[in-house]
Amino acid sequence: MKLASLKTGGRDGTLIVVNRDLSHYVTVPEIAKTLQQALDDWSNLAPRLNAVSAALNNGQTEAAGRLDYTQLASPLPRAFEFVDGSAYLPHVERVRRARGAEVPSSFYQDPLMYQATSAGFLGPRDPIPVTSEEYGIDFEAEVVVVTDDVPMAVSAEQAGDHIQLVGLINDVSLRNLIPGELAKGFGFLQSKPRSALSPVLVTPDELGEDWRDSVLHRPLLSWLNGERFGEPDAGVDMQFNFARLVAHAAKTRPLCAGTIIGSGTVANEDEGKGASCLAERRMLEIIADGKPKTPFMSFGDSIRIEMLDREGVSLFGAIEQVIERHDP
Repeated sequence: MKLASLKTGGRDGTLIVVNRDLSHYVTVPEIAKTLQQALDDWSNLAPRLNAVSAALNNGQTEAAGRLDYTQLASPLPRAFEFVDGSAYLPHVERVRRARGAEVPSSFYQDPLMYQATSAGFLGPRDPIPVTSEEYGIDFEAEVVVVTDDVPMAVSAEQAGDHIQLVGLINDVSLRNLIPGELAKGFGFLQSKPRSALSPVLVTPDELGEDWRDSVLHRPLLSWLNGERFGEPDAGVDMQFNFARLVAHAAKTRPLCAGTIIGSGTVANEDEGKGASCLAERRMLEIIADGKPKTPFMSFGDSIRIEMLDREGVSLFGAIEQVIERHDP
């Protein structure tokens, strides 16, 4: 099934069930008012939501409304946790190579993750507010999963069973603020503003054979200002699958229902597949020519992020955003 949230209904939105071709939806207040409420009691409520989804896809729901992406909030307008990884090591390797640094051997055996902001996510058609272009505005196309309640010290073998939803994210980064923050040795803060989730999140069974071994095996497409930017395959070169990422995040603490786990920027060894962020393209230019030529994003620039199934149908809907000047 496919789930989304309308902007109406308060800070956590209104849960809706969306049909497979992303054209119609129904509200389900008798089951759960919000997606977080559904996740809190997933084992009991998921079968009821699935029944609604089946009826909707079979054309048996008379009250279905036409889906308008501009009326959608993030599927989870706010989440208890967002833990982002960097599971595609070609991205890490290029970033470090461009500045003459080696990749520590531990990166190949232990996931690289950080605690990201989760107090609010932008809607899939909301603008990205930024105060200054000097911050180095960048997008990052990633895959995410959402869990139910995950016990502390769960094994990677067990962790996969706790992945209940899959989607995409534009993990916005302000690149020029990152070096100063990392130099303090205490992680990201100002350089990682609010991100945007895909219009819908889907259950793994919706993905068929393209979801296996806790990895999503489809190209992740991005367009910058209407021009194709990259199409790396999310199923290739993922060093740690999502089950391993969930287990890593839960090693010393339980994860509550509704926790979002990010893959990190999708990247392939094959440079011909393009990139999923400007920083990586700039790093490839530095490696090739000694300096970058691609600028970071400016006010008015647009980004589109989407994934298609084998028939060319959008799986999660497209994230489409424009950089907007924010005046304090």
